[in-house]
Amino acid sequence: MDINLQELRALEKETGIPVESLLETIEVALLKAYGNTAGAIKGARVDINRKTGGVSILAPEYDENNEIIGEFDDTPEGFSRIATNTARQIIRSKLREAEDTKLLGDFAGKEGKIVTGVVQKSRDPRVIMVKVGDREAIIPEREQVPGEHYKHGDWIRAYVVKAARTPNGRVTVELSRSHPRLVAELFAREVPEIADRSVEIVNVVREAGYRSKIAVKANRRDINAREACVGLRGMRVRAVMNELNGEKIDIIEYSSDPAEFVANALSPAIVKSTTIVSERPLTIRAVVPDYQLRLAIGKEGQNTRLANRLTGTHINVVGDNEE
Repeated sequence: MDINLQELRALEKETGIPVESLLETIEVALLKAYGNTAGAIKGARVDINRKTGGVSILAPEYDENNEIIGEFDDTPEGFSRIATNTARQIIRSKLREAEDTKLLGDFAGKEGKIVTGVVQKSRDPRVIMVKVGDREAIIPEREQVPGEHYKHGDWIRAYVVKAARTPNGRVTVELSRSHPRLVAELFAREVPEIADRSVEIVNVVREAGYRSKIAVKANRRDINAREACVGLRGMRVRAVMNELNGEKIDIIEYSSDPAEFVANALSPAIVKSTTIVSERPLTIRAVVPDYQLRLAIGKEGQNTRLANRLTGTHINVVGDNEE
């Protein structure tokens, strides 16, 4: 029986895996297969001819004193089929391994960045498959946005959460459409001042599909961070909102003064005054006009909830009459 050395050399060119390494792996697998056959002799070895690809099972030959005096061919009948199948399995396994290693390398440097891909059909309806270049990635259910639906062939932008090996050794690339940093990365693409660090994104909080709040500050005196992110006639923020299918975005001016930061964070509501009522935990009372109270709190408390997370404080919103 023979191993197809031409096939192994072609694999070496394609993947960089040395032929010798493949042959050694095949020898180990064949020896294990031989050990499972009836009458297998302990101490046997597999010999693959490096020129012809011929495979033999060589078993030790003993004299009357139980001393090894040589070897003889103990290749079992029908072992050729086992050898062929084993070689094919190893080649497939090595190809998958090489492909996974390349996939991991391709995406390792893209973690925390945005990639663009095309939606593919998935066996699991709960998972979105995305082809990024010639690579495949997934958006698991927990990283999807409520109400977003993507059809086969749709182009999509997503945030690379991680590229890692699973317990079974395969590599998976996980993308997200709901991650808060997706918003930050989209703004970085639209706003040159963020790319050149004239404007800094301090924090982003998000309830995906509904509303995001992004806190920004200027690192240059001649720049208004909020206006830079909004853009001329709102073009920049509108481009990000369109990418997020109309999700509302509040651009907040960051302040090192917690009370001022809270007043900004409750946008789009107008805040009349803010007062620190407790340091631990940091609690701030925000007074708004009565007609703005519902806007400040938001539907089901969403606006206040996001402002709490953005500022890292507990906000108590009251109307001016109550105050």
